[in-house]
Amino acid sequence: MLFDLPSHETLYEALLARDARYDGRVYVCVGTTGIFCRLTCPARKPLATNCSFRDSVRGCIEAGFRPCKRCHPLQGGASHDPLIAQLLDSLDADPGRRWSERDLVALGLDPSTVRRSFTRHFDMTFLDMARQRRLRDGFTTLSLGESVIAAQIDSGFESPSAFREAFSRLIGCAPGALKQGGLLQASWIATPLGDMLAVSSARHLHLLEFIDRKALPRELTVLQVALKSPLGLGRTEVTEQAREELDAYFSGRCARFETPLAPQGSTFTRRVHRALQAIPAGETRSYGELARAIGHPGAVRAVARANGANCIALMIPCHRVIGSDGSLTGYGGGLWRKQRLIEIEQEISISGTCSRS
Repeated sequence: MLFDLPSHETLYEALLARDARYDGRVYVCVGTTGIFCRLTCPARKPLATNCSFRDSVRGCIEAGFRPCKRCHPLQGGASHDPLIAQLLDSLDADPGRRWSERDLVALGLDPSTVRRSFTRHFDMTFLDMARQRRLRDGFTTLSLGESVIAAQIDSGFESPSAFREAFSRLIGCAPGALKQGGLLQASWIATPLGDMLAVSSARHLHLLEFIDRKALPRELTVLQVALKSPLGLGRTEVTEQAREELDAYFSGRCARFETPLAPQGSTFTRRVHRALQAIPAGETRSYGELARAIGHPGAVRAVARANGANCIALMIPCHRVIGSDGSLTGYGGGLWRKQRLIEIEQEISISGTCSRS
């Protein structure tokens, strides 16, 4: 993070008050709309449970959120740099355009100067910003059952190879490998904390991860090898159940998950995962406490490895494990998400609504 974010409650109050002190330093991402805004945005305020906060434009975009058209969160840098304003206007006018350094030169701009300006203001380059916007459009087209060529065209990639390369970097497999149907079907699920990828069969959920998790491509590869089945696109009844339960969770109604989960890893890993699911929502445990709970008090490191091997986020709640000193420890989805998940569950627990998971 660029600086330590205040608590969710503090930032939500700042959002309601349109506190200008956070302008350009914190952004709110709204799960129900898929957009991100300045905290001073004049639009109607979303519910707190639908909000997450990030300290950079890059974090918002990489989590799958689009810039708001009312408060224009990208324009903070533009107001101080005419070069940024010019390129953002060009991007809005033609979001499907495939930009290159040659295009920048043709506009009379120095690519290295553009790179430095965008990185300074947004923590990402202009070309990365344009590519991310186009790639999301391609994902949407594929998930609707359209062809790879249609997804490539919709996302503005001029060549199939460029689209395949960009897609593979994020998902770990070529878009052509994702056919409709099959044993393992992948689907995108929007949440207030960013898009998630769900992979399920007709009977079990096998994977649930935030789309920006760095380990996601490797996890997808391991899953396909283990089940000897390629990844496909589609929604099963299991996926729909998961989607409904996640909606109830993020809206603060219930932290109970009854989606049937596929067992993961060794017998020891499964014991750890069952112990994780036994932690009541709103509570946390240390690795040592988890090790004692499964009858192996000396296996703290092994417990930590099993915890990190979890690829069904939230439903196997590895985010409920913290350091022995009460500090947040590593989380593949990002510590800011871990903090927010714990807060959501504490709110559900206090409210007295459904609280078992």
